[in-house]
Amino acid sequence: MLSVAARALSKPNVARAFAASARHVRGFQSATLPPSAIRLQCEGCVALEPYISEEIMTLHHQKHHQTYVNGLNAAEEAYASASSVKEQIALQAAIKFNGGGHINHSLFWKNLAPASQDGGKLVEGPLKKAIEKDFGSVEAFKKEFNTKTAAIQGSGWGWLGYNSGTGKLEVVTTSNQDPLISHVPIIGVDIWEHAFYLQYKNVKPDYLNAIWNVINFKEAESRFTAAAK
Repeated sequence: MLSVAARALSKPNVARAFAASARHVRGFQSATLPPSAIRLQCEGCVALEPYISEEIMTLHHQKHHQTYVNGLNAAEEAYASASSVKEQIALQAAIKFNGGGHINHSLFWKNLAPASQDGGKLVEGPLKKAIEKDFGSVEAFKKEFNTKTAAIQGSGWGWLGYNSGTGKLEVVTTSNQDPLISHVPIIGVDIWEHAFYLQYKNVKPDYLNAIWNVINFKEAESRFTAAAK
């Protein structure tokens, strides 16, 4: 039986993005890093450096994301073979945590692009217009996003989400690996220490300021236009 997390992964915007390059791991798949998150074939440069180091990206994907995939598959297998509702209920926390980790990280890899591929560039278009309308300016949006995300106690994610009920963009946060379900995720930033500590130590604001230089706004705009239809 598929969990809510598993059903969410079947949505086209996640499934299509990774189907071509995915590496099979039990029932779920852990995507190989896309070109925007690995070493570029251009004079030996590293895609997201100096903003996010190659070491961080490699460990983040190969160790942390892979752990969520393995945990999700193990929990789903146990759920399918559980002999009672009580056993199934006991597994739901593991499904939520690992499933959320898989969903969030699958979005995160698509969320990044090097400067040579227009990372960090928000051009005139529907997304920029909506951000200016709902936050006053792009800089005001980034300031609110960084402030709310840095204030997360412990681990979690900062999101630019589209509120389908109000038709507005809003900054929201989730704890641990909880996926964003109250809004349509447009941009997600991992604020777990494994996403930045090797490079930025405990200075979250420096990491959050830097990551805007490699945000894939083209991808974000694609999500926004699909959500706002």
